[in-house]
Amino acid sequence: MVFYSIQDDDAYYRDFRRSGVISHYAYVRKSNYLLPQMILPLLKDVVSGRSFIDPEIETRLQEVRVKDENDPMSLLEPNEQVVARLLAQGLTNEQIAARMGFRDKRTISRTNGQIYTAWGLNVNYTDDKIARTRAAIIVRAGRLIYWNEQGIAHVLDERGEWVELGDG
Repeated sequence: MVFYSIQDDDAYYRDFRRSGVISHYAYVRKSNYLLPQMILPLLKDVVSGRSFIDPEIETRLQEVRVKDENDPMSLLEPNEQVVARLLAQGLTNEQIAARMGFRDKRTISRTNGQIYTAWGLNVNYTDDKIARTRAAIIVRAGRLIYWNEQGIAHVLDERGEWVELGDG
């Protein structure tokens, strides 16, 4: 199988990774001019069990993989994801409970605690308002953020190391 594609969005790369196509294929970007005489060697490689991924595509696959592995929502249960998104929109516990059909806002308070635990927001002493604000920031940023005892935010870099979050 030879893939020849111009697609470059994250969803496309996620679908490709999930497809399970991990051998017997060649994947080349359309932006890389593929000469007709190059197709036959690619097909022969595929038939013989070898694979080829364009280096640009491999880089994008890895970028999407790392992004997905560090997605804070993947650490939450579906109902916690809903609460986190509503929290990030600025809704109160009462408003979230009403929107989700719960009678008691304490259900949302317990869910908030589960979110804070999953995201490490209860490691250092922080009051609920700070943890709630930080949870909203994490939802908006779409990545895990760790705050040290001095309140300085850190994120994972491409090497998987926590680095101080810059202003840019």
